Amino acid sequence: MSLTPTREDKFTFGLWTVGWQARDPFGDATRAALDPVRSVNELASRGAYGVTFHDDDLIPFGSNDSDRDAHISRFKKALAETGMRVPMATTNLFSHPIFKDGALTSNDRDIRRYSIKKVMRNIDLAADLGAEIYVCWGGREGAESDGAKDAYVALERYREGFNILSQFVIDRGYNIKFAIEPKPNEPRGDIFLPTIGHAIAFINSLDHPEMVGVNPEVGHEQMAGLNFVHGIAQALFHKKLFHIDLNGQHGPKFDQDLVFGHGDLKSAFFLVDLLERYNYQGPKHFDYKPARTEDDKGVWESASANMRTYLALKERALAFRNDPRVKAAMVESHIDQLAVPTLSQGESWKDIEKDSIDVESASSRGYGYEKIDQLALEHLMGVQG
Repeated sequence: MSLTPTREDKFTFGLWTVGWQARDPFGDATRAALDPVRSVNELASRGAYGVTFHDDDLIPFGSNDSDRDAHISRFKKALAETGMRVPMATTNLFSHPIFKDGALTSNDRDIRRYSIKKVMRNIDLAADLGAEIYVCWGGREGAESDGAKDAYVALERYREGFNILSQFVIDRGYNIKFAIEPKPNEPRGDIFLPTIGHAIAFINSLDHPEMVGVNPEVGHEQMAGLNFVHGIAQALFHKKLFHIDLNGQHGPKFDQDLVFGHGDLKSAFFLVDLLERYNYQGPKHFDYKPARTEDDKGVWESASANMRTYLALKERALAFRNDPRVKAAMVESHIDQLAVPTLSQGESWKDIEKDSIDVESASSRGYGYEKIDQLALEHLMGVQG
């Protein structure tokens, strides 16, 4: 299998990823700002399918209408020349000081209304550019103190915000769905809807739950100490995986946004295996940050590294599943039996009530999972036979 990406792979990048100037809480930028048009051209030349953006990534905050139109016009021209797509867009509701207490859950009503207006304006642009997914990351929706905000009421306002925006999309006739991006903390001490499970439960309370899914990120679930592969399986199970953010993370620490696979490689292997087996058709979006140590050349090498890693893991996962040793080990481990319904056709709980089992014999069964795990690692390492 080739490690050279093509448009068919649907690899996408946010303008804010390759465009990160590498500022952090303790240091200034180590790279110059990137022109969005250059990002489009560079990513296109490396086989990417598309780019995504926050409104403020493309149009500097506070731009007048004339400047805004000029920025959009240049961006559209670059997209047309390269054939790049914009499958997703989002709104920056976290950088400006006005959002320091949140956007849709701010204690101040006028800020909540301003936030919704800002989102609606960028949805208009997203629809014009052909985006079908609108990601919503509530980076400032939360609190550092439990006394600062009534969390119950905050969820009411959060729900109201999504209901307003859903109705806006319906009334405009746009082909757009929303994807909530969960994260447990940072920049807020505790962010509302911190995990995939929280988000899916919240979605069920909305007026139009069919319009809202999730956009999970590798690092965000792992920051909470959770298993990302299991979280994605749940999102797929509920048919709510509308978008996905791929990156790397070393456990429950600050949000590292490493190149995909440059954290927990084994988890990344089983994640790609899951996405490919269940035929995830959405964009494979890399939400990472080139390391602060990299120069301009390193930025583009890191962008390519994300795509090459996914393709390499895809090849390894396919070889793993096709390995006769793995197939035999999975049968020995009874993994195939999990797909057999607990009740046979025509049975009910009454039939289970009649069952008998030799508990001692059943307790002595071994499952051989260590063998499967080792075979997975050997495929990852390229060990032959």
